[in-house]
Amino acid sequence: MALGTDYELQDCALARALEVVGERWSLLIVRDAFYGVQRFNDFLVHLGIPRAVLTARLNALVAAGVLRKEPYQQAPLRHGYLLTETGLELWGPLYQLSRWGGRHATPGGPHHLFAHRVCGTDLDLIGACPGCGGGPVPPAEVTMRPSPAHAGGHREDAVSRALVRPHPLLEPIASAAAASAA
Repeated sequence: MALGTDYELQDCALARALEVVGERWSLLIVRDAFYGVQRFNDFLVHLGIPRAVLTARLNALVAAGVLRKEPYQQAPLRHGYLLTETGLELWGPLYQLSRWGGRHATPGGPHHLFAHRVCGTDLDLIGACPGCGGGPVPPAEVTMRPSPAHAGGHREDAVSRALVRPHPLLEPIASAAAASAA
């Protein structure tokens, strides 16, 4: 019997959330959108995801209101994918899941560290800034940098090359196409 694609018998908010972001690759697409990836080909190459799967996941995330399509080229028409307000709300859970994975599932610890752009203090376990004493820091005020334990990654795609230096979340990463045209 094939595994179902929804949780229709589960009447809870977590099951509904998993129907939106629980498909394989969906959270990694959202993660990359926070990193500043916007173009289809950059998602494709950075994630190493099959083209048909990426198309289906992007369409589902757009339909769910997590991402929105925005044209960046007219001839031929091409769209970028940007987080919506709904998508931005996923920062907290995504950050905390990433931190959990860095502590419990990744040999050598996390690959990226996150800091408050305003003061430079590393975020705590819930994504708050201990230096400023406030609540969780919104993604527009977060900078990510490679962990010293994982510096000098092994991937050579444009996104991976951009992420070896500190990078503000949500700031667009220059795509491979744009970089080669420069």
